[in-house]
Order: sequence, then structure tokens, then C-alpha cells
Amino acid sequence: MIADILVPFTAIGLAELGDKTQLCILLLASRMKKPLQILLGVMLAFLIVDGIAIVIGSWITKNIPNNLLRTTAGIIFIIFGILILRTKEGGGCKLYNKNSFLSGFVLIFLSEWGDKTQIASGLFATKYNPLMVLIGTMVALTILSVMAIYLGNFIAKKVNTKVITKAAGVLFIVIGASFFLF
Repeated sequence: MIADILVPFTAIGLAELGDKTQLCILLLASRMKKPLQILLGVMLAFLIVDGIAIVIGSWITKNIPNNLLRTTAGIIFIIFGILILRTKEGGGCKLYNKNSFLSGFVLIFLSEWGDKTQIASGLFATKYNPLMVLIGTMVALTILSVMAIYLGNFIAKKVNTKVITKAAGVLFIVIGASFFLF
């Protein structure tokens, strides 16, 4: 039973460390003032996406072309990047300023379909107890998300908002483009 939690916890934690998902959470936290809402939105998205992967196993990757998943995620990241770069000083991208919970949820929910950690969660569920896999996965993602939010808030206090906004926009576009390259 311990392996059912520890194996997914370790693998998912290592796979997500420094992943695009954590960078996105960091960037959201650097631009928004409600870290708890971001965390709750992000964790709900992880719970749904990884929960579905665990319940269904590898069904999604067998029936939905990976190219379609990657293309959709890439386009979404590029759109977010362009919206951030088009932000007027003091205005902020409307998606990010309206609701921290919704921004965190939508970004993670849309970008995690077909991600390596979602696929890994589904595969772990074929070997280990699915409930324990879900617990291990969620604990790993929660710890990493809290770290990303904390770091994003720290950076926001130390770096000029304009610089963060421009860096965030460019990084989102680069992440989106990477979906088409790799």
C-alpha cells in the first residue's frame, strides 16, 4: 500500500519539478493577489484531469490523438502569452484579473490533458490501487504548486510588474511554441 502512494508521488513530483505547469503557476502567482484562490483552482483542475486519467487509465491517449491535444494546448498558451503582452500598464489581462481561481483552473485544466504526468497517473493506476495513486499524485502536485505560488509572490514583490508581465507573455508564447516543436 505504501508503494501505491510513494511511487506515483515520487515519479509525478520529479516529472513536474520545473515543468511548464509549475512555471505557469509561478507566473500566475506573480501577477495575481490571491494565492489561495490560485492554489484551489489549480488543485481542482489537477484533481479532475489526473482523476479522470486514473479512473480511465490510458483510454484518453488511445482515443484522442496526441497531436490534437498538443496542438490545442500550444494554441492556448500562445493566446495567453499574446493576451499578457497586449496588457496595458496597470490594466492586466482580463482573464487573470477577474478571478484568480478561474484563471488557475482554466490554465491547468486545458494544458494538462495529454501531459506526461496525466499519462503517468493513468498508467500507475493500471498497476497500483487507483485511490492511492490519486493521493500520491495530488500530494506531489500540491507541494509543487504551493512552492510555485510562494516563489511567484516573492518575485512579484522584488521585480517590476512591467518586467514580470513581459517575461510572462514571452514565456507563455515560448511554452506554447514548444508544443509544436517537441
